[in-house]
Amino acid sequence: MARLSADRPLIHDGATVANSTLGRFCEVGAGARLLNSDLGDYSYCERLCDIANTAIGRFANIAALCRIGPTDHPMTTASLHHFLYRSDDYWDDAGPDAAFFAARAARRTVIGHDTWIGHGAIVKPEVTIGTGAIVAAGAVVTRDVAPYMIVAGVPAVPLRARFPSAVAERLLALAWWDWDHDRLRAALAEFRSLPAEAFLERYEPGAAGAGG
Repeated sequence: MARLSADRPLIHDGATVANSTLGRFCEVGAGARLLNSDLGDYSYCERLCDIANTAIGRFANIAALCRIGPTDHPMTTASLHHFLYRSDDYWDDAGPDAAFFAARAARRTVIGHDTWIGHGAIVKPEVTIGTGAIVAAGAVVTRDVAPYMIVAGVPAVPLRARFPSAVAERLLALAWWDWDHDRLRAALAEFRSLPAEAFLERYEPGAAGAGG
């Protein structure tokens, strides 16, 4: 029996999942936290990740100790401190600042399909990581990343594209991440053995192996 399941996500010890949805064959590493986020089918995050207010596509690969959609503090008021918005933690007669929390939750980060977020990377709120992109370990991403681009550094900048633009566009059009589980299994040998362009030639509509 497979360790991962279509019916129930694998959530390791010490992980916290709050106000979030998890798709099929998902995994949340030990000590990780998901808050106000959606984890698409087949996606996983490793140990001690902290993910908030984020929409994550399918087949995302999120390494350990990543911070995605880190929450922020008020910067235009006289103080930055929790007591401004978590006021009920300090006084019995004060409530939390609901408007502040709503504004924070609305600043959504988007992680595309089949992405790789390297160890210890940080992806800031309201940033979109395009499908197929790679974020290098330790990078701090403050701007959108194009599909199939590799970025690195603090702040992160593009290093190179994974594929020529025509190949990237064909992969986006093929959208293999939308295939059902059985079709993925049928194509497993080609996923393992073929370079991207050869895989496209086999599975693009009208090709011999395209099937359904």
